[in-house]
Amino acid sequence: MTSSTPRRKRPEAIGEAIKEYVATQRLRPGDRLPREEHLIKALDAAKGTIREAMRGLEFQGLIHTRTGPGGGAFLSEVSDDRAMELLGNYFFFRPPTIHDIYEVRKQLEPALVASLAGRLTADDMAELEAVMAYYDHPPTSLEEEREQRIKELEFHLLLVDHCPNPLLALMCRFPIRLLMSMTICQRIYSRPYPELRRRGHDYQRRLIEALRHQRTEEASTIMAEHMRAAQALMEEREAMLERTFFRAGATDGQGPSRDYLALNEHLTSRDHS
Repeated sequence: MTSSTPRRKRPEAIGEAIKEYVATQRLRPGDRLPREEHLIKALDAAKGTIREAMRGLEFQGLIHTRTGPGGGAFLSEVSDDRAMELLGNYFFFRPPTIHDIYEVRKQLEPALVASLAGRLTADDMAELEAVMAYYDHPPTSLEEEREQRIKELEFHLLLVDHCPNPLLALMCRFPIRLLMSMTICQRIYSRPYPELRRRGHDYQRRLIEALRHQRTEEASTIMAEHMRAAQALMEEREAMLERTFFRAGATDGQGPSRDYLALNEHLTSRDHS
């Protein structure tokens, strides 16, 4: 019976062997890998195979190379930005909706808060409150409106930074970063929405008080309420914007707006020129 798992190419197998070596030797970011000639001999592989394997590891963000005296291949820690970029590519053709995102956040962020019990210092609390100061007042411009929405999400990213569970942290971070970048969210953030700001600030103020006094169960309950309220507000505004988009300037009362059609025609003609 043949296996349905595709056989690894030689450079991929070499790359996995190098990662196994890193793990067994307990190497850390910044440590240098053995030189190319040593890898060729130790892994019984051709120079081209080793180099292709190293390019693969570099593409994954696990190593970087330096030239000149003291150069070579050095271990790198995959950054949050790189991890988010790779996850974003995975969802490129099947992007989650606002509803999808908040269904996940409702499950994960109360657990995130519970994991922070006794871990936040006075300085951590002060940092959270400093972020909240950006949106403790009504905005004076649409630009400030958008900045306030992003700062509200940064508040949650700060909580994620203190999570002791790296898998939970990653799972919480990605939906938040999606909300920062999604087109529909950008449209929501660029329009006045005082209720979203006011309620978000109120929930976060209560959350900090509960965390400060180590009332963990209360803090998790507040976060769950916060996520439910935010979902309702965001979905309501999303529906309103979609109705406005398809109503404003529609050619027949049902189709897309004239601006959309003009943009589409411009891009199509440019692509064929």
